[in-house]
Amino acid sequence: MEEVRVLVTIGEFARRSRLSLKALRLYERQGLLRPAEVDPFNGYRRYDVDQLADARLVALLRRLDMPLAEVAAVMAAPDRAAVLAAYWARVERRFAVQRDLAAHLHVVLTGGKGLSEMYEVHVRDVPEQVVLTEQRHVAQLELEEWMAAAMTRVEKAAGGFGGVSEAPFVIYHGEVNEDSDGPVEVCVPIAAESAPPNAPARVEPAHREAYVRLKKREVEYPQILSAYDAVGRWVKEQGLAEAGAPREVYWADWDGAGPDDEVCDIAYPVK
Repeated sequence: MEEVRVLVTIGEFARRSRLSLKALRLYERQGLLRPAEVDPFNGYRRYDVDQLADARLVALLRRLDMPLAEVAAVMAAPDRAAVLAAYWARVERRFAVQRDLAAHLHVVLTGGKGLSEMYEVHVRDVPEQVVLTEQRHVAQLELEEWMAAAMTRVEKAAGGFGGVSEAPFVIYHGEVNEDSDGPVEVCVPIAAESAPPNAPARVEPAHREAYVRLKKREVEYPQILSAYDAVGRWVKEQGLAEAGAPREVYWADWDGAGPDDEVCDIAYPVK
């Protein structure tokens, strides 16, 4: 038996789907929800009642503040649930970063109030290390891209000297912000007793350092500055002095880490 299609007017479809006529026309233009039939003479639109499930899904997705392009991706996907899950994971990552930024701004606007509660400072002794390096003056907007590329280059070079022996780190010999460009030095420890003469290398002296540990989502500019402020303030409160330039120690698998995984230490050499 041939299946019977049940068509309704756009007004009736709007009522049943709980979508406005304006929304239905917009979704038609976007290709999200096209009428089953359009009269070629008067332009009247009719929808199949079987489209109600899709119409209600579109309405619910929009209640998530999902952009129309993302809604279209969900509707067109063979596995809609998987696309929705991926989208919501991105939203939660963005919210987490924004939450950390709001906390940073609160610290800034209150003159540092609450900073000590945000971070727990630890102290450790770091032995002398031979490191391969790459150094550059770099603007803040270019920093992340340069750091990733430089780290890849130096870690590759380390393969010729026995490989990476300890966690790589990045030293800020000057501030990197809208007005200052460092310089910044990427350092990769190698298993060597002295700096090889045929490579950009040096000895990083043994030192004690104060540090805080950050989650991946916290390693964002400018909220990462709160971590630096927290360590710097702690050093002064303990009656210590900074004995070297601040640094970021990347001891975890950055690419494999999730937003709530700990990946990095913000550290100050102290004496």
